[in-house]
Amino acid sequence: MPTIVGIFERPNDVVDSVNRLKGRGFTDIETYSPAPFAEIDDAVIEKPSRVRGYTLVGGLTGVVTGYAMTIWMANDWQIMVGGKPFSSIPPYTIIGFELTILFGGLLTALGLFIVGKLGRKRNPEYSPRFSAEEFGVVVKCRDRDVAEIEAVMRDNRATEVSLVS
Repeated sequence: MPTIVGIFERPNDVVDSVNRLKGRGFTDIETYSPAPFAEIDDAVIEKPSRVRGYTLVGGLTGVVTGYAMTIWMANDWQIMVGGKPFSSIPPYTIIGFELTILFGGLLTALGLFIVGKLGRKRNPEYSPRFSAEEFGVVVKCRDRDVAEIEAVMRDNRATEVSLVS
């Protein structure tokens, strides 16, 4: 699967290029910029992050674990206190809440590493120029779409367009 990298000098050119590429059906687009620009973020990001799914799973696992653990312990080691039931839900809500926060936080951190690909060692399409003064647009596509993507980037004043892989 080829990867095309376009280098731009102005953020408006990046926004125009990304909008035209999205209009033509390309979805695997990533941008690099030396500073945050809201226009670029608005052009690229269209759906919420998948990290929130990790948080949901962690939170649900935590609340189920909290209640299951306390109910299991209360029924396994029964202590009769004034005729009260062994498994009373209200006091166990504190443990369920705390484990919801704990597991939700841990799985959110794990999700950040997985979704953000923070464990990667080397990113072949990244150039140190993107941290200094220039902007980059990276598009992963099929072999037959390379010429079309190059044309779109050059029409939007890309200073350099290269095929990485």
